[in-house]
Amino acid sequence: MTTTSPATRGGIRVGVQRFGTFLSGMIMPNIPALIAWGIITAFFIPAGWTPNAQLAELVGPMIHYLLPIVIAYTGGTLVYKVRGGVVAAIAVMGAIAGSDYLIAQVNAADLHAWVDAGNTADTFRALGQVHMFIGAMIMGPLAAYTMKWLDGLWEGRIKAGFEMLVNMFSAGIWGFVMAVVGFYPVAWLVNGIMNVLSAAVNWLVATNLLPLTSIIIEPAKVFFLNNAINHGVLTPLGTQQATDSGKSILFLLEANPGPGIGLLLAFALFGLGAAKASAPGAAVIQFFGGIHEVYFPFALMKPVLILALIAGGMTGVTTNMLFHTGLIAPAAPGSIIAVLGQTYRTDYVGVILSVVLSAAVTFLIAGLILRASRRKDLAKEDAFAAAVAQTEANKGKKSSVLGSLAGAGTAVTTRPIASIVFACDAGMGSSAMGASVLRNKIKKAGIPGVTVTNAAIANLDGTADLVITQQQLTDRAKAQSPASEHLSVDNFMNSPVYDDVVTLLQNQGAAPAASEEQAAAEAPSSAVLTPDRVRIHPGSATRDEALKEAADVLVAAGAVTPDYLQAMHDREKSVSTFMGNGLAIPHGTNEAKDAVLGSALSVVRYDGGVDWDGDRATFVIGIAGKDGAHLQILSSIAELFSDDDDVAALNAAATPEELFALLSAVNEA
Repeated sequence: MTTTSPATRGGIRVGVQRFGTFLSGMIMPNIPALIAWGIITAFFIPAGWTPNAQLAELVGPMIHYLLPIVIAYTGGTLVYKVRGGVVAAIAVMGAIAGSDYLIAQVNAADLHAWVDAGNTADTFRALGQVHMFIGAMIMGPLAAYTMKWLDGLWEGRIKAGFEMLVNMFSAGIWGFVMAVVGFYPVAWLVNGIMNVLSAAVNWLVATNLLPLTSIIIEPAKVFFLNNAINHGVLTPLGTQQATDSGKSILFLLEANPGPGIGLLLAFALFGLGAAKASAPGAAVIQFFGGIHEVYFPFALMKPVLILALIAGGMTGVTTNMLFHTGLIAPAAPGSIIAVLGQTYRTDYVGVILSVVLSAAVTFLIAGLILRASRRKDLAKEDAFAAAVAQTEANKGKKSSVLGSLAGAGTAVTTRPIASIVFACDAGMGSSAMGASVLRNKIKKAGIPGVTVTNAAIANLDGTADLVITQQQLTDRAKAQSPASEHLSVDNFMNSPVYDDVVTLLQNQGAAPAASEEQAAAEAPSSAVLTPDRVRIHPGSATRDEALKEAADVLVAAGAVTPDYLQAMHDREKSVSTFMGNGLAIPHGTNEAKDAVLGSALSVVRYDGGVDWDGDRATFVIGIAGKDGAHLQILSSIAELFSDDDDVAALNAAATPEELFALLSAVNEA
């Protein structure tokens, strides 16, 4: 779980993070292929450990064809599953062939000029192949996305029996079109990009300025921007260099574990509190496991420490330049084991020195900074937990490795949690369901004294320790209750982060006793569900049809006025009432409370399903609540629909009477 205090959106940084994450998603699954290519290169090329002219024939086809194709296929599957991957693989072949054609044209013209100048043809040095890593990263997602868009144009319009014919031919035809696109504009674009980037790297090497790249790379790693740099630029360029010379220093710019281990060792000796206690374990994970992100919270805790990382990174790059060392393939993950496994056979001394010296420089500078600020740090006991939370926020997703650092399981907060409020637009249906689910989990865990209530966002008063909202509403909740911690969930019904909240509460110990308001919220309610409000339909319905039926039942029950239907539609425009587990609970907005005359529920099961904004709802439970009387009923419904066995029984009920019998217990709660 990641809880966050109010903050503005990440803007460009978040966009670059997402872009880098997508690039990483295309490259990382295919690192084993790069490793296999690196092993073949290390052993079988003429300069390898055991030269073998026959097996060395694998080197060229693997790097030139196999690797770009699997990268494009992976990118395509990320966008449009296997169908997108197949079209992407076809498309990137166009880029590969187009690049080869362009290189051949340039070589032919240059050879002619070389001979015309009085030189012999056998002394001509032709340009080598450009490997389409960047082309694969462009063509893969592009081909898959356009294929997905085209399929959407005729979805639902194909006559029965012709689906396979249309699907196969449309993918084949579009693959052909995208291969042509790859052959001409994309191949030309990528060759130009590679020329510019290669020239820039060669200039940095020639002018001995390559260590300056650490000024960009080390801070980028801490803020999770390294994937865009590493997998978008360094891996393609490094692979090109390794093809030409057998190794590349570029593989060591980001993967060197030295700066990270140096920082963690400094915290192990000179740190305080949780950071000092966590540093030794984090050092083992970072150095041997290659998970660099474990040291990011330590740097964020005191951003000036990034200077130590930069100095260590520059030291490592300088050492590798002086010894002319490099790796034969990317070291992923950035473990010392992976680094040594990919080290060129004559370069072990230089590579090991680069790791040791970069660690030493980072350790010395970080140690001085920590010692100088020790007195200030004593007053900031929660700084490390906050840094862990910020690191997970930077990453954009939960991390089991990071979550374990602060000693709070998988959840970190900057304040004790005694009161939790689920907030939605109306503060009635969905938030009450979520509150009920979490309340039951807390009760089963035996945690006393934590209040869990629900409210409309407009009614948040800033006193809640933790506010839980659906993702679309979190910004509004932050604005309304800026002093609270905030947590976003996909849906209120079965979010996995509830277990993280329970773990957090268990770790923080007992909280104050429950409030009188909580006790009132859990008070038994009168019967609001009757047999005539339970229906089963064998077919399907649209969402609007389901909303109308739910409203009609509630109107017939005398619980709402006809205006309530429009309030239901308004609620769906704000945020979907689909809860998960096949359940939707449509209800009105907070502004429609005048249209509510009493408390009642309607239950309709659509065996054919209801398309609820892309989700499939089977049960549609309409809700009208007056003065909070329906809250305990919702709690019981939440319990039913959070248990897979109970949901199966509800789906198996053959008649409305049987269905009501399974649900009637809510009236006895």
